[in-house]
Amino acid sequence: MNPDRYRQIQDTLVPYGARLVAVSKTRPEADIQQLYDVGHRLFGENKVQEMEGKQTNLPKDIQWHLIGHLQSNKVKYIAPFVSMIHSIDSLRLLAEVDRQAKKCNRVIPCLLQIHISGEETKFGLNQWEADELLSDPSMLTMKNIEIAGLMGMASNTDDTSKIESEFAGLKKLFDSLRMHYFIGKPAFRELSMGMSSDYLIGLKHGATLVRIGSDIFGAR
Repeated sequence: MNPDRYRQIQDTLVPYGARLVAVSKTRPEADIQQLYDVGHRLFGENKVQEMEGKQTNLPKDIQWHLIGHLQSNKVKYIAPFVSMIHSIDSLRLLAEVDRQAKKCNRVIPCLLQIHISGEETKFGLNQWEADELLSDPSMLTMKNIEIAGLMGMASNTDDTSKIESEFAGLKKLFDSLRMHYFIGKPAFRELSMGMSSDYLIGLKHGATLVRIGSDIFGAR
């Protein structure tokens, strides 16, 4: 872990009012503890089993964000403690999060994952699917989830103009959905976009959460 680089990134985020999700997937617990010891509390994991194990062993005031693809049958394992789920990509998954959160007497903030790149390997909803999900009548019955915003992953490319276009499109969709579905609902405020290679572009286009791993922890 590079504490100087961590502080540089935090200083970069301050003018934007954005927060850092330190991506700790595959990292040993000692690395997470080291970052925790300099004051960081927000960590992102891709896999349920790995996050569950780390949550058991590490300090309980860590805010765990699930940033990877989530299967419905695994929601029950993280519902008791997860702080935010970034990867909601279906109404069925959202309903299961609501069901498991109710069992735990919790309200879980969730981000809709939007497919903004041309890469078919990435998950997410398109604009019309997001509209369809949010307008579904069953949304009115879900009292144990909170739609907190959107998440997107740009194309893995060196073409910054393409990344710019994808992030700008996500911000435009965020603004549109907020106007249509979330007037008077301040909880819809998060825009999770930008990783180690492109978080500066994400910040430029309104990111409130950036997901950075290798730039802090070093190459895997």
